[in-house]
Amino acid sequence: MKKILATLALSACAAAPAFAADCATTVEANDMMQFNTKSITVPKECKNFTVTLKHTGKMPKTAMGHNLVVTTAADMQAVNADGMKAGAAADFVKKDDARVIAHTKVIGGGESTTVEFPVAKIKAGTDYSFFCSFPGHAGIMKGALKLGA
Repeated sequence: MKKILATLALSACAAAPAFAADCATTVEANDMMQFNTKSITVPKECKNFTVTLKHTGKMPKTAMGHNLVVTTAADMQAVNADGMKAGAAADFVKKDDARVIAHTKVIGGGESTTVEFPVAKIKAGTDYSFFCSFPGHAGIMKGALKLGA
């Protein structure tokens, strides 16, 4: 019996998939101007990283729209200010802004959107932020993004 159990255990281990980095995450935003997380860790093993933004609220994007923008922490305020000037038609992100690592479109309640970016765009030892650039939201709707060890 012990031999059978040992064989079954070895078979189960051999059939188990090798560990793979999770190269995607989902961030939820709501009608209370909140993200459901304050931090995102991007595994350094990933070639690309995907963020899905889900608006769990009910309000339309014209009243309570949300997006997700990734920049260095140092660039966040300037990128946000330039995004407000760019306006709704540009999803509150300045066109071709080199400081923006990634961004989603603005979505309203019940909608979702996805953005993928190369992990090579983020470096260890640099502080990054993700935030919502819809006017007035970045002060509350923000978090830290970092490259995993």
